[in-house]
Amino acid sequence: MNYQKVPLTAGLYFVGVPIGTARDITLRALDVLASADVLAAEDTRSLRKLMDIHGVPLGDRRILALHDHSGTGVQTRLVEAVREGKSVAYASEAGMPLIADPGFELARAGAEGGITMTCAPGPSAVLTALALGGLPTDAFFFAGFLPNSKAARLTALEKLRDIPGTLAFYESPKRLGAMLRDAATALGADRKAAVCRELTKKFEEIRRGTLADLAQGYATAAPKGEVVVLVDRGHSETVNQTDIESDLRRALTGMSVRDAADMVAQAHGLPRRQIYQAALALGKPDNEPDDT
Repeated sequence: MNYQKVPLTAGLYFVGVPIGTARDITLRALDVLASADVLAAEDTRSLRKLMDIHGVPLGDRRILALHDHSGTGVQTRLVEAVREGKSVAYASEAGMPLIADPGFELARAGAEGGITMTCAPGPSAVLTALALGGLPTDAFFFAGFLPNSKAARLTALEKLRDIPGTLAFYESPKRLGAMLRDAATALGADRKAAVCRELTKKFEEIRRGTLADLAQGYATAAPKGEVVVLVDRGHSETVNQTDIESDLRRALTGMSVRDAADMVAQAHGLPRRQIYQAALALGKPDNEPDDT
């Protein structure tokens, strides 16, 4: 038995839990799970299993489910429990709570309600991936899950193109190939990247390469397990927006919007979609050939 039952003051305790290997949990997290008056979890079964592994008794407590479909009722109930002087512990299905996790809404409700909140920190998939991915870690941007549809995903990726840090994404295995393909299109096929899969688990795997190489590698076979994708920052020279607009205006005097966007995008090494939108924003000169 590695936990201690300790007196907890009234408050909301966010508990970090393992992302794979059960022994990655901290002793303080076990103490909080053993001692809290009220328990809540994104997945009640996974938390119960984790407590069983470490011999933490549930006793006469029940674990309340708090997930994307819970609504505000459970959040209100948990905040009220703290106001009544109880200690409430919340754990996500894996990793740190609130990171791409419905616990965020609980934290916001707690902050708005003015109750005491603290955290027993633990493993995080995105930080573990950054430690193993082999890409710069001096600055990074966590983008969570990208949209499901191709058009929305491309739009989201293009907005991230010039962020001066490593990009980190969570991704579904079944969408990984499509995501890497779209990332190569929007961010640049030669950008370095890493696919980090099943972190801390038996079949942990890190695959590194360019976005084009990784997209090809995952084009036909979807992997199994949880996935974090890292993409290196862009290293191209900064392009002056005024130069782009000047080039577009000149091109639009003798070309269609489509052809002008193609030429300017290729000249500056930028996504055609981005330049096409810029061309549309500039408006169509009177002497421009029809785009049809």
